[in-house]
Amino acid sequence: MTNIFWLISSYLTEVYINDRILNFRKFSRRTTRAFIIFIVLLLIYLFFTRFRFNRQYLYISFGTFALYLIISRLIFLQIALYIGKKKRALNKIIILGNNAFTYDLVTKLRNSNKTLDVLGCFSEKARTENNDTDFRYLGKVEECMQFAVKHHVTEIYSTLSPEIYPEIYEIAQSAENLCMRFRFVPDFREFVNKTVYFDHIDDIPILSLRSEPLEDFGVQAKKRLFDIVFSALVAVFLLSWLVPIIAILIKLDSKGPVFFLQERSGKNNIPFKCIKFRSLKINKDSDVKQVTKGDNRITKLGKFLRKSSIDELPQFFNVLKGDMSVVGPRPHMLKHTEEYSAIIMKYMIRHYQKPGVTGYAQVNGFRGEIKQEEQLIKRIEYDVWYIENWSIWLDLKIIIKTVLVTIKGDKNAF
Repeated sequence: MTNIFWLISSYLTEVYINDRILNFRKFSRRTTRAFIIFIVLLLIYLFFTRFRFNRQYLYISFGTFALYLIISRLIFLQIALYIGKKKRALNKIIILGNNAFTYDLVTKLRNSNKTLDVLGCFSEKARTENNDTDFRYLGKVEECMQFAVKHHVTEIYSTLSPEIYPEIYEIAQSAENLCMRFRFVPDFREFVNKTVYFDHIDDIPILSLRSEPLEDFGVQAKKRLFDIVFSALVAVFLLSWLVPIIAILIKLDSKGPVFFLQERSGKNNIPFKCIKFRSLKINKDSDVKQVTKGDNRITKLGKFLRKSSIDELPQFFNVLKGDMSVVGPRPHMLKHTEEYSAIIMKYMIRHYQKPGVTGYAQVNGFRGEIKQEEQLIKRIEYDVWYIENWSIWLDLKIIIKTVLVTIKGDKNAF
C-alpha cells in the first residue's frame, strides 16, 4: 500500500514530469507536496483498516523515507550540475538576427536551460547599443554556416523572416544536412503581446491567442459528468431538506416569491434564467442595480442568506439543467455585461465557458459589488486564467476553498 500511495502522490503532484525534474526548485517543491499527500493517504488507510502496526516502526519509516528523499534530491542536484557543465560544452547555439527580440530570446534561453552556450549572432550589421559582452556579433548571415561547422554548433535559432531573407531556407537545409537543429522563432509581439499557442490541422499550423482545455469534447464530457454528479449529491443531501426550511423562513420574513429568477449572461453570451433564494424586497431596480453594502432592499433574512452564500445554492438546479457549471466565471446581469464589455476589451472572453456557482475570481477575493475599474480588471484576469488553465483538480481546489471562505466569512459577501 505504501508503494501504491507513493505512486498516487507522485502522479497527482507530477514529481517526475521532465520539466519539473530539470528545475531543481520545482522538483523539490513537488517532492515535498507528494510526501505530505503520501503520509495523509497512508494514515487514512491505517485508521480505516484498523491495521495493527508498531508506532515506533512507523515513525522510523516516515523519517527514513524523508531522509532518503532529501539525500536523493541533493545527489540528483550534484549530478544535474555536473551533466549541465558537460552539456554546456556540447550544446552550442548561434542566433540569426540582431534586434531587441533577439536579446529577449537569448535571455530566456539562458534562464530556462543552463546547459546551453549561446555563442553570438549573425545579421547584416552589429547593434551599437549592445552591452552584453557574453553575446557577440559574429558576422553577416551568409557567414553563419562556416562558423557553425568550425565551432561545432549544435543548434541555430533564426529570428529573421524568410520572406525578407529567402536564403534562410538554404541555411536551414544545410544545417539539417550537418545534423544541426534549425529552429524558426517568429516574433508576434507587435500584434499579440502574450503567449500564443500552436495547433495543427493535418500539416497546416494554426495559431491561437489562448489555450482552452475545455474546447476538447472529451474534457467537456468529463467536466459535465462532474457537474451532474456533484450537483445531484448537493440536491439530494442538502437542498432536499434545506429548500423547504428556507422557503418557510422567506415567506415569514417578507412578501413575495421564494425564488428570484433573473436573466444573466451565459456561455457565448446567451441569456438564461438564473435561480436564487430571494434575499431582497420586491423592487423595480433588481435587474439594473447591483446590491451594495447596507442596501435597504435587503431583507432581514436576506442578510443572513447573502452573508452565508445560501442564496446561491438553488443555482445547482441551473447546473443540472446545463445552463451553469459548478465552477466557472460568475454570471453577470445582462445590463452589466453590456456595460463592462464596453470598458474592458477582454471581458467577453469569460463567456467562452459556462458560468459557475463559484469561481476562481470569487475565492481570490473578487466577488460582490464592483466599485472601481481595477476590481473588474482583476476579476476578468482571474476568470480568463481559469479558462486557460482548467483541470478537474483546479475545480476541486476552488470548491474546497469556497467552503473554507464561506465558513471563515467573506467580507465581500453582503
